[in-house]
Amino acid sequence: MERVGAHVGVSAEDEYSVTHLFDAEHAGYRGWTWAVTVAHAGEGSPVSVSEVVLLPGQDALVAPEWVPWSERVRAGDLGVGDLMPPRDDDPRLIEAYVHSDDPAVEEVALEIGLGRTRVLSREGRLEAADRWAGSDFGPRSDMARSAPAHCGTCGFYTRVAGAFGAAFGVCANEIAPADGHVVHVEYGCGAHSQVEVDISPMVPVADLVYDDAQLDVLDVSE
Repeated sequence: MERVGAHVGVSAEDEYSVTHLFDAEHAGYRGWTWAVTVAHAGEGSPVSVSEVVLLPGQDALVAPEWVPWSERVRAGDLGVGDLMPPRDDDPRLIEAYVHSDDPAVEEVALEIGLGRTRVLSREGRLEAADRWAGSDFGPRSDMARSAPAHCGTCGFYTRVAGAFGAAFGVCANEIAPADGHVVHVEYGCGAHSQVEVDISPMVPVADLVYDDAQLDVLDVSE
């Protein structure tokens, strides 16, 4: 084989087989070796090739360690038609209070709208709150620091229900950059409902105004 390099080693597998190592001269396989395992069943039997594989050496370029998809997925990865079910042991979710071992009970509960099978756990709520608070619509964003007032006092701020309601709501101002997004109660922008623009003149005007467009000349020669 023209892409098999020099013989670089041999190791015994057992009494009847050994593996010979050869440098791999394939482009992109620096540090790899061909491992050829041959076997001999005994006197009078031919030597047969059992296996031929490429093996990485200490300096070989190899793929990174495999990571489960649930740990690789990041925000924004979900595309149209994609399905990303949560893990069965997802710590962000717990069984809802309507959960029962009786399928009939669960069916009735869902039919009349008593609840869902799984809901956010405390850990899930805290993770979401930290993520939202640190986003572009959190209290430490550049927009919030330069805003004239906070969302909590804005007429366009719609408070969310449940445990998140103490700190988060949804912006309903189409002019605002956060329209339709979850915002922190201490976020703010220049489109606050109580913003007033000062239209007074930039140069102060005195109460008493003198008209010097015309001059009266007084003859004092007499």
